Amino acid sequence: MNENEFDGKVALVTGAASGIGRASALAFAAAGARVVVVDLDEVQGRKTVELAGGDDVACFVRADVSDQQDAERMVETALSKFGRLDAAHNNAGIEIAGKSIADLPREDWDKVISVNLSGVFAGMRAQIPAMLESGGGAIVNTASALGTVALPNQAAYVASKHGVVGLSKAAAMEYSAQGIRVNALCPGVIRTPMVEEMAAHDAGFLPLMNQMHPIGRLGTTEEMGAVTLWLCSSAASFVTGQAIHADGGYTTH
Repeated sequence: MNENEFDGKVALVTGAASGIGRASALAFAAAGARVVVVDLDEVQGRKTVELAGGDDVACFVRADVSDQQDAERMVETALSKFGRLDAAHNNAGIEIAGKSIADLPREDWDKVISVNLSGVFAGMRAQIPAMLESGGGAIVNTASALGTVALPNQAAYVASKHGVVGLSKAAAMEYSAQGIRVNALCPGVIRTPMVEEMAAHDAGFLPLMNQMHPIGRLGTTEEMGAVTLWLCSSAASFVTGQAIHADGGYTTH
């Protein structure tokens, strides 16, 4: 990665109020980029702006990523506030309680697909024209280790994340020659606030999760932010259309 290469660049990160999204937004800001922080959680989203360096460095947009008008608005904010768009991390996603396919309510399926997959489509649909005007860029879409493998009782999540991988590959084929690289980030289990809450209610959860990762531990949000920054940097200039597994070896099983 070239020193100061993100100076003057603008990045947009969805789901940036906490977890991987916040770490990604902070990584972009630390590297010199201006950052558009997108989330439904206004309190924590504005906290991310503060941590990134305040209003001169970042701005907050409250948006539902599954809504195309909201997706357009977050890109319009990047252009009006900072004048361009060079990088995007479509990270926002949800999970629901595990249920078998026959017991999975259709409304739960629709909600997960709407946010996790259609939300990525809506984001790219708005981001790509802006990046083309800026002369190119890079997009990272958060999939999951479950974007290439599966678990029982997680059909909606698994399908949505497989879809993100496929959508990212399709976008890469369409736009890489025009200067926009697109990759899918496939994390393993990461120590997010949600995972910490699960561990607090189940003493056996973390030991089991650690065992499932050959590296012997869970990932950190900062590690995911670092991978995202690398994928959007010149160091990854020949990387596009890939499902990048930052999963501690989870998918080697």
